[in-house]
Amino acid sequence: MKIGIIGAGAAGMAAAVRMASRGHAVTVFEANAYPGGKLSEIRLGAYRFDAGPSLFTMPMYVDELYELAGPERTPPLPYERLPVVCHYFWEDGTRLKAHADAMDFAREVEQVLGEPAEHVLRALEDSRFKYEATGRIFLEQSLHRPGTWLSGSVARALPKIPRLDLFSSMDRVNRRMFTNPKMVQLFNRYATYNGSNPYKAPGLLNIIPHFEYHFGAYHPQGGMVAITNHLVALAEEKGAQFHFNKKVERIEVQNGRATGLWVEGELHRFDRVISNMDVFFAYRKLLPDQPAPERTLRQEKSTSALIFYWGIRRTFPEMGLHNIFFSEDYRAEFAHLARGEVYEDPTVYINITQKCDPADAPEGGENWFTMINVPYNSGQDWDALIARAREQILRKLSRMLGVDIRTLIECEEVLDPRTIESRTGSHLGALYGTSSNNRMAAFVRHANFSNKIRDLYFVGGSVHPGGGIPLALLSAKIVDELIA
Repeated sequence: MKIGIIGAGAAGMAAAVRMASRGHAVTVFEANAYPGGKLSEIRLGAYRFDAGPSLFTMPMYVDELYELAGPERTPPLPYERLPVVCHYFWEDGTRLKAHADAMDFAREVEQVLGEPAEHVLRALEDSRFKYEATGRIFLEQSLHRPGTWLSGSVARALPKIPRLDLFSSMDRVNRRMFTNPKMVQLFNRYATYNGSNPYKAPGLLNIIPHFEYHFGAYHPQGGMVAITNHLVALAEEKGAQFHFNKKVERIEVQNGRATGLWVEGELHRFDRVISNMDVFFAYRKLLPDQPAPERTLRQEKSTSALIFYWGIRRTFPEMGLHNIFFSEDYRAEFAHLARGEVYEDPTVYINITQKCDPADAPEGGENWFTMINVPYNSGQDWDALIARAREQILRKLSRMLGVDIRTLIECEEVLDPRTIESRTGSHLGALYGTSSNNRMAAFVRHANFSNKIRDLYFVGGSVHPGGGIPLALLSAKIVDELIA
C-alpha cells in the first residue's frame, strides 16, 4: 500500500520503519527542516544539548524496530545502562544517589534518609505488580477495540483491581509506603513523567518506577538525538522517503475515507494516512470540515516546561547525567501549576549529557539542560514569568551548590510553552497532550484510529497510550497491528 505519514516525531518515524519494513511505500511529510520533533538537538557554540526528552527507558522498543527492519547497513543503536539513575538534592543539604540496582538504592535510602530499605523494595514490588497486572493491556493494545476487553489478560487483571490504587492518589499511596517525606516527594516526582499532578493522579501511575528499576535507564551514545538519527536511517534503508519543510495543509476525505494529503497545494494520494500531529491540530487544521471529538479535545492538558540551555564554564563532580533539586513545598508547587501559575520555589531538573559524552561541552565545561515544570500556555505573561523564574532558579542552584551560577553561564537559549507549540505543534505547549490526573484518563485519550473516517490513524503523545518516547513508539506499534 501507499502510506502517507504526517510528522516525523518519534511515533511518525517508528510508524515509517514499521510500514516500510512490511513492504509498503512510505512517504513522510515534516513541517520542520529536521526530523524528531521534540527529540532533536540544539547547538550553541561549543555546547550541544538534547532539545527535549532526556531520559531513555525501555530501549527494547527501539531494538524491536531494528529487529523488524533487519537492516544491512544501519547499525544497532548504541546505548549504555546508567549505574545511577538520578542525583537528588534538598535545601537542607541532603543528597541522595538513586542507584540503578534496587538493593543498592534501598541501602542508600536507609543510610541517607533513615527510611528502612524494605520500604523501598516494597514500593518497587508494588510498581512491578501494577505493571505486570495492567501494563501490557493499557500500553501495548488499543483500548478502543472490543477484542482487547475480551482477552484473557483482561480477565486475569480484573481480580487485581483492588490492588491497583485506582481510587487513591499517587501521593496517598506513597505516604502509605514511606515514613520520610523526602521519599514521598521522590516517588511523587514520577507523576511529572507524563505531565500529571501526584496529588490528583491515580495511584496506578506508581507503575512508572518499574520502567527505571526493572527495564533500566539508559543513555544513547551521542545523546537522545541519536534515537532520531537511528530511526530515520532505518526507515530510509527500508525505502521510506522523508520530505522536510513540507507542511501538510489538509487530509483529503472522500466518502468517509482518508484518501490523501494536500501539501503545498498538491494532492498526494495514499491508501492509508497516519497522523503524528497533535490530535487537536489534526482536527482543527487538517480536518476542518469533519466532525471533531469535542469532549476528547477539551480534556485537561498536561503541564509544559520552561527550559534554559546553559553552557557552564565549570564542572560539578557531585552532579550526574540526571539531577533534581527539589522544592521545599511540593504540594504548593503543584497547586500553583494547577492554577496556571509558576511557583516561586520550583523543583529544578538538570540534564548534563557531557557526563556521558564529553564532546557535548568544551573541556572544563558542562552543558546544562535546566528545566522546571510550568503550566501550559493559557495566555500568561511569559516574558515576565521567564525573567522571574530565571532569577529564582539561579538563586536556588547557587544556594544549593555553593557557587554563583550566573557568573558561569557562557551561552543561553530558552524554550517556553509558546515556542514548544510553534516548534513541535504541541497544543498550548502541553508536553504530553492531556494529563493523567483523572483515573479514566487512559480511556478518554483519543484512539489510534478514527471512528468516523476509514483508513485514518493517529500516533504520538497526544493519543493512546500517551506521552514520552516509549509510549510514542508503542502508539506506532498499535497502529501497525491495526493496519495489518
